[in-house]
Amino acid sequence: MDKKYVAAYIRQNGLERMTKEDALKITHLNIAFCKYNDEGKLDSKVKNFHILDKIKEWNPDLKAIISIGGWSNGGYSEAASTEESRKAFAKEAVEFMIKHNLDGLDLDWEYPCCSISGIKSSPNDKENFTLLLKAMRDELNLQGEKDNKYYMLTIAAGADKYYTKFTNMGEAQKYLDYIMLMTYDLRGGFQILSGHHTNLYSPQGDIFTISADEAVKIFVEAGVPAEKLLIGAAFYSRKWDKVPNVNNGYLQVCGTTGAFGPDYTELDREYINKNGYKRYWDDVAKAPYLFNGSSFISYDDEESVKYKCEYVKENNLKGILFWLYDADETGKLLHSISENLEA
Repeated sequence: MDKKYVAAYIRQNGLERMTKEDALKITHLNIAFCKYNDEGKLDSKVKNFHILDKIKEWNPDLKAIISIGGWSNGGYSEAASTEESRKAFAKEAVEFMIKHNLDGLDLDWEYPCCSISGIKSSPNDKENFTLLLKAMRDELNLQGEKDNKYYMLTIAAGADKYYTKFTNMGEAQKYLDYIMLMTYDLRGGFQILSGHHTNLYSPQGDIFTISADEAVKIFVEAGVPAEKLLIGAAFYSRKWDKVPNVNNGYLQVCGTTGAFGPDYTELDREYINKNGYKRYWDDVAKAPYLFNGSSFISYDDEESVKYKCEYVKENNLKGILFWLYDADETGKLLHSISENLEA
């Protein structure tokens, strides 16, 4: 069996606290984020690229990749709109990559043909998205010929039919090394119905039936080989408040939407079977949740991550990604991923 990938999204704080033990458990490090600034140039909030030298000394096989985009970061519809703008974007991105001694590019355009995050979009994004990826792959190949090195190109993709509807994934995947399915935030910020936000399987009785398993099937049906897919784990939670004390808070119409909740560091310290919160397990969805009588929290833990790893191996997927390394100072979730992917 081929070695499975463990792709970790990381920000500045994460780079500062990365340990040798953790670096050896990760295969790909996605540095978040690089985006367009007000001058229309690529810029990054991360200032600790020099730390990568030490991390790569610990794990010479690790690939460091810059992630371009993220929620509410725009400019990509415009960049993809013409052949000239696509080539300019690709050239600038590769120059940024080389400047910081990185191994590839990851495009997190959220989302083509859609302005939900407050960015500009166009119906032409569907075709232009593929053309932008081709331009990026061509520029990476040119740089690779100069450096005698292969540079990677990946994307993070929304894990539902809207994403395959707004893109031509069967064509786009030809230019990509792998596709990371964001199988977290499957519900939350837009829903007042409590439930799982990072479940492996679709739960019973839930009108929002999307899951990691469903996402994989959607992308395979759209023409993406299973061996190019990674599914996501969440090192943070979604939390609903003003929840009716019925059915342990599960599938209840709440007084709030599912906002971002505590990260796993805080969950482990203050919430899981503590301070009035009780952990419950959904054996159909393979997902845990917490309830204290009025607040419902959906999250990933060591057990749910184990099932995701088993799914990756059983279905010949490329591996697992997670958001966000910075969010678990206990190291428990990464340890579970590393242990169970290799088992």
